[in-house]
Amino acid sequence: MISSVCTLFEGHYHYGVAALSNSLYNKGFRGTIYVGYRGVLPSWALEGKKETIGKWNEAIILNPIEGIQLIFLELTTGYSLTNYKPDFMLELWEGPAKDAEALFYFDPDIVVIDSWACFEQWANCGVAVCEDINSPLQEFHPRRQGWRNYFKNYNIDLTYKNQIYVNGGFVGVVKKNIAFLHLWVKLQESMGDAIGGLDKSIFLNQTHNSTIVKMEGFQFFDKSDQDALNATIEAYNRPVSYVGKDGMGFVSGEAIMFHALGSLKPWKVNHFARLFNGRIPRKEDVAYWRNSKSPISAHSKTKIRKKQLAINMSKFLGRFYKV
Repeated sequence: MISSVCTLFEGHYHYGVAALSNSLYNKGFRGTIYVGYRGVLPSWALEGKKETIGKWNEAIILNPIEGIQLIFLELTTGYSLTNYKPDFMLELWEGPAKDAEALFYFDPDIVVIDSWACFEQWANCGVAVCEDINSPLQEFHPRRQGWRNYFKNYNIDLTYKNQIYVNGGFVGVVKKNIAFLHLWVKLQESMGDAIGGLDKSIFLNQTHNSTIVKMEGFQFFDKSDQDALNATIEAYNRPVSYVGKDGMGFVSGEAIMFHALGSLKPWKVNHFARLFNGRIPRKEDVAYWRNSKSPISAHSKTKIRKKQLAINMSKFLGRFYKV
């Protein structure tokens, strides 16, 4: 199977793009990783060559090691990037990734820890999605009912599938299921009226005073793209393949990837400060720094060594120090 991967980033999330790419390579992925970005590229990405790829006149192609390449594509959309995922996937399939038989989106704060073969097998079972930490959401939960009532105004009928609420950080789609992406775009565009435009997201709300338009009662779109993704699953009439919370390491079990939720990303963590608060390094922190060295180095060798030493010391001292 010819598979491609894509991700979206701006700002300091380029560190996550590097570790995600390394983890994909280390677990057997061979092919192209399309990186949509806004703002300034980091120095490690600028080592690539500029080329014209489809509508992008100044795409940058980075070949860090044989068998894998990263293609950086500057975005002009005004959408919050978290709301741009299905649009970007469709742009790729209609352009530079037209030959891909499967396309996988990963948030740039994910590190892959299981073999790439697992992901391709997963997507062949149906649209591949992973249960969120906030799952489950029952059939008649006000949020689900809110989606049904809202989208009915746009002539979109939702049918309850199960109580699983999925995370928006990962989606895997084979080309025969491309209709899922078109449907996701349609629901997000309809959702835009409710949240004041797709330039809004929960993440902007956390860091700026750019708030989602508030409705009275339950806020059934306060997770923007993730809510639209879950609503799309209810509107979709073909198979969807779910992996549970263990898939992203949210609970104990056989993780396939680690997803660093929240604002404290692995590349920003001060492990000794966390230790003083009685917290040992998280699994996602360990996995991030384990995949930070090669084939792409977004950090200096000295910083990587210091972080790995801090993790090991914190894990050891954490056995004796509790708050």
